[in-house]
Formats: sequence, structure tokens, C-alpha cells
Amino acid sequence: MLDPQEIQEWIAAGLPCEQLSVDGDGQHFQAVIVSREFAGLNRVQRQQRVNKVLKEHFDSGVLHALSMQCLTPEEAAARG
Repeated sequence: MLDPQEIQEWIAAGLPCEQLSVDGDGQHFQAVIVSREFAGLNRVQRQQRVNKVLKEHFDSGVLHALSMQCLTPEEAAARG
């Protein structure tokens, strides 16, 4: 069974993050990712950036489902 911490480590290795949390039940996962790299990108482009980091894990079938909120540090601060 896949551990959320593993996914968090994969994302952190491929994307500089100011904040990162991943939660899940072993098959379905939710991530909140705060990165300066999202500045100027729309929601789809941000998710594509994360999917690129995780591509090998999706392609191998190890990772099946990940819902994500991708925010800039400014957006995260505005949310409190």
C-alpha cells in the first residue's frame, strides 16, 4: 500500500515547495502544494506541472489518483 509520505517526498524532490502536505487512504490521495513555480500558471498548468513530476509513478500504476490544490505562497497566505 502506498504511503502519503512517499508521494510527498516525490513531489518535494521534483518541485520546490514552500508548503506541502499529502493525505490519503493508500489508493486515493489529496495534496496541498504551495510553490512559487505556480506563479503565472492557471489551475490546469499547475496540475500538469505536478503530474510531470509524478509521471513515472502514474505510468507504472503505483499511483492511481491524486487530487490537488496548487497554490502560490500569496494565494496560500490569503486563505489563512
